[in-house]
Amino acid sequence: MAVHSAAIAWRRGEERFVDNRYSRRHEAAFEGGASVAMSSSLHVVRVPFADPSAVDPEELFVASLASCHIFCFLPIVAAAGFCVDSYRDAAEGEMAKDAAERMVVATVTPRPRCQFPGERLPSDEEFAGLHEQAHRECFWANSVRSDMRIEPETYR
Repeated sequence: MAVHSAAIAWRRGEERFVDNRYSRRHEAAFEGGASVAMSSSLHVVRVPFADPSAVDPEELFVASLASCHIFCFLPIVAAAGFCVDSYRDAAEGEMAKDAAERMVVATVTPRPRCQFPGERLPSDEEFAGLHEQAHRECFWANSVRSDMRIEPETYR
């Protein structure tokens, strides 16, 4: 079974820390060498303790789900004999309290838009079915308890 890792690094610097007034900015480094600046969400911690130029964990979670969906969707579409020229997604995640009154990413809504060349286009029903199959096969969608709603849109 595959194991995936991320290395998280944070340093206090000159801040006192015990007064809860410290930077939440840190780095996440990944296996392939990519590094991402991360911070708390501005909805949770205010500037200057959160860095608006960095990615927050909730954004990364939403991006991970949307990214997994495209990785499942594209080979399914290719196997069905359709060619995709481009794919864009404006995914969103909504925070809410669960039944135990804990804050969770309650809903993730990818909104994939696919552009197909004119030679062979899926019907709306086929297009929705391809996305549903991708959703069923997505590792992330199968791993989380958030409700993930796919709202695909074709554009030509």
